[in-house]
Amino acid sequence: MDLRQLSPDLAVSPQILPEDLPLLSEAGFKTLINNRPDDEVDATIDNQAMAIAAQNAGMEYHYLPFSPGQITPDLVEGYAKALTGPRPAVAYCRSGNRSTILWALANAGRIPQDDLLKTAAEAGYDLTPVLPLIQSLANR
Repeated sequence: MDLRQLSPDLAVSPQILPEDLPLLSEAGFKTLINNRPDDEVDATIDNQAMAIAAQNAGMEYHYLPFSPGQITPDLVEGYAKALTGPRPAVAYCRSGNRSTILWALANAGRIPQDDLLKTAAEAGYDLTPVLPLIQSLANR
């Protein structure tokens, strides 16, 4: 696993495997957010497999699939809601980038834009492609 902290309550990661969940639970993580669509993975790591593994590890589970370029208000709201659950949480997708984008969009207007960009960059992710959307959400 390659966990990257975005806040004290949230880490993001590239693909997580079912066998990683007991370790995450032992490390104190209480919520798992899956942002990887099932059409990108095989059945061993699809939504159903990860939901079962999260349940077995005693973690709350949210499936919020984010296909590249398909950001919706419901997806951002669902992510924000998942972040209000038991913490700390870990979110994942193929590389962690989409999970980071959703974190930034869910926090637009709550966390200063420069802080969002800096935190993402320190974790290895570039938010400049979605900067206009972050600005738009911050101004609503």
